[in-house]
Amino acid sequence: MTRKPKDRAGPLHDILPPLYRVEIDGVIRTPLTGRRSYAQLEKVERTYIGMLVEMMLRAELELPRGRKLDTRLCGHEVDIKHTMGTSWMIPGEAVGHPLILSAADEKTSLCYLGLVVARPQYLRGGQNQDKKTSLRADAWENILWLYRERAYPPNFWRSLSDAQADFIMDGNSGNERMKRLFRTVQGVPIMRETIVDVAKQKDPTRRIRADGPRGTRNTLLAEGILLLSSNYDGPLMRELGLPVGDFVSFTPKTADELDTARKAGWPV
Repeated sequence: MTRKPKDRAGPLHDILPPLYRVEIDGVIRTPLTGRRSYAQLEKVERTYIGMLVEMMLRAELELPRGRKLDTRLCGHEVDIKHTMGTSWMIPGEAVGHPLILSAADEKTSLCYLGLVVARPQYLRGGQNQDKKTSLRADAWENILWLYRERAYPPNFWRSLSDAQADFIMDGNSGNERMKRLFRTVQGVPIMRETIVDVAKQKDPTRRIRADGPRGTRNTLLAEGILLLSSNYDGPLMRELGLPVGDFVSFTPKTADELDTARKAGWPV
């Protein structure tokens, strides 16, 4: 059966970086665990992120499973290695084979994707207890970078103080938490995954629809706060000089901002 190609909206260096955030945050799970950073994860959870990224890359690049290694590319067995640091652990069975190298740095929110052949002369001599080795520092010049130092979304919860995060999550209903979120965090893109985390309910996006006079969108609008969605308000976000994200809340204050919002159909 022939697989239908993915309908991509842009190049890989635009599509892949945001997916790192999804995979990493899916393990941190701030609203459930109270943890707010990668550094707080257990060793097994960090390993699991590598597995998730491997599966994500294979799916997004539409690569088949390999026989001996992770995948096959142009007739070659290829291993996919991901790191949240600065080195990749390479198993003995991957030596001599091409590697897809992925990296994400939570401190800088920059990610990398490249290709290299794990030639013996590129590798360190020693092995760890799992019989894995890593690239020599001088072998980095042999990596073919598909992109490097590409920004991906930072962890949303790390941008808030403990008091702000607690205030948002202490709301006693999905609607109340949504209102607190968009009142507290304005002018900042908020990913759909964050909405799911905060709502803690089925159909979480219902919490940000108009949904009658008590709905989040209508309540915020009555307070002068616009709850903008990139699906419908992307042009308005750009006109207001806002970053375009899944959702952005904003309070227009100047005459120009109010006029721009009114022309876009917002009754402010």
